[in-house]
Amino acid sequence: MMKLGVIASLIAGAAAFAPAQVSQSSTALKAWSDKLGAQAPLGYFDPLGLLKNASEERFEELRFLELKHGRVAQLALLGNIV
Repeated sequence: MMKLGVIASLIAGAAAFAPAQVSQSSTALKAWSDKLGAQAPLGYFDPLGLLKNASEERFEELRFLELKHGRVAQLALLGNIV
């Protein structure tokens, strides 16, 4: 009985390291991969609709402002800690 338990645990342990099957699936994110501002791994992400009918110039302006405000927020947090 003990030998059966050891063999069963060895088989279960070996199965844990077997490669899993990977299935190919298409996602809805690939449909938006050609839009302005699409980046891997999220793809196109604009939940507030700020870029609806926006030009590339407006997109670049919003990206610049996001970086600027993020850096200001980081400095404010550092000033709060110090």
